[in-house]
Amino acid sequence: MSHGALPPKQGLYDPVNEHDACGVGFVAHIKGEKSHSIVRQGLQILENLTHRGAVGADPLAGDGAGILIQMPDQFLREECSTLGFQLPESGRFAVGMMFLPQQDQTRAHCEALIEKTITDEGQSLLGWRDVPTDNSGVGESVKAVEPVIRQVFIGSSIDSQDDFERKLFVIRKVIENTVRDSSWDGKEDFYIPSFSSRTLLYKGMLLANQVDAYYHDLKDERMVSALALVHQRFSTNTFPSWDLAHPFRMIAHNGEINTVRGNVNWMRARRHSMASELFGDDLEKVWPLIPESQ
Repeated sequence: MSHGALPPKQGLYDPVNEHDACGVGFVAHIKGEKSHSIVRQGLQILENLTHRGAVGADPLAGDGAGILIQMPDQFLREECSTLGFQLPESGRFAVGMMFLPQQDQTRAHCEALIEKTITDEGQSLLGWRDVPTDNSGVGESVKAVEPVIRQVFIGSSIDSQDDFERKLFVIRKVIENTVRDSSWDGKEDFYIPSFSSRTLLYKGMLLANQVDAYYHDLKDERMVSALALVHQRFSTNTFPSWDLAHPFRMIAHNGEINTVRGNVNWMRARRHSMASELFGDDLEKVWPLIPESQ
């Protein structure tokens, strides 16, 4: 079984019956002042959610957890400088957090697609960064399907940050849909946790207390934010996977979602009646808006 995707329908199991329940927490500075302590407090909230979770045969394998923060400008600016490229002013660049397949050839295909799509959509590729991780504390079943985690940096050619965010959404959807429609081996292990000029997401198929240990970036004092949104997934009725861990980019849910099939079908039904002055012709590039298994 691939942990990067749901198993096919078999026996009494049918993926249409998937639903899950989660734990969520939020901390913010009321005046919007960024600090590393907010990040640490978010991670503490995440660890405090542990009591709600359960473990399977592998006690070191989690259903998924993560943290969403504001863009840590200084940290990324200094890190990229050491890699040989410079970031433009805040709001004029974005970071794509990438889960890439372990297979070298498929990963190369994905990276080439990412770079081509960025330039095809009129934005500039600034560079790549390998995200430092430590998997020594995670279970063997998690390591077996662990993605290669990299950050891609995109420069904006658009004056408005809101318009840039919309273009980033289109770029992400084009990339995801192209990978999904490809015949590449291991394509199911590709996923984009976040793709934004405003926020950055660190997540994984981890236990709540493993997120901090797994991602070295989160320990860095330069990693600052005025808010932290944390999430732990409890997949009581579904399968854990790296892509479904911590399933949000802008919001988080807590409680069981049992209407996934209806939501997907309603979005399909509305497709041909949808229009947007803001997206214009780009709207056609984002379908399917809600893909199967998400």
